[in-house]
Amino acid sequence: MFAQQFEIVLASTSPRRKQILSDAGFKFSIQSKNVDEVYHPALQREQIPLYLAKLKALPLLADIKDELLIAADTIVWLNGKVIGKPVDKENAFEILSQLSGNTHEVITGVYLYKNGVEKSFFDATEVTFRTLTALEIRTYIDVYNPLDKAGSYGIQDWIGLTVVQKINGCYYNVMGLPMPKLYDYLRDKCELFLSL
Repeated sequence: MFAQQFEIVLASTSPRRKQILSDAGFKFSIQSKNVDEVYHPALQREQIPLYLAKLKALPLLADIKDELLIAADTIVWLNGKVIGKPVDKENAFEILSQLSGNTHEVITGVYLYKNGVEKSFFDATEVTFRTLTALEIRTYIDVYNPLDKAGSYGIQDWIGLTVVQKINGCYYNVMGLPMPKLYDYLRDKCELFLSL
């Protein structure tokens, strides 16, 4: 175990990110302000979640004193195109139909800020879906209502249990926060913020 030597502010209301950080033994507070998640179309792949993670953090920087601010954003990347959160159930159906029978990447960008110093990194995980029927997709959407999730699914629910055939990379990255990489980054690269 470790002794947490600093206060953490998580710039996210995502229940998955809160769960991951809490399960890893961190104590933290939540601060979040709504931002328009708009980015320049020239941005590609990991550039998108890295940019959006920082965008989420910017409105909070003035209120951060000695705390460590953590912000994150997750996208799905398929065939050279970004897939974000669905706008409605029909859009969710379209997205899951595209992911069906294919391999996509889940990419999370993480932004860290403490005492005027900022750091960013990303993690990418390959996820392979079996082929889904239209009925399975519609039932999943009706039961799990995945409209708040990038790619219209949660790896921790029915999709992860029955549809995902293979994962190459970090499971928690697909949930929305690459905890192993974040932990290592804090310990090894961010001025030893953790005292083990």
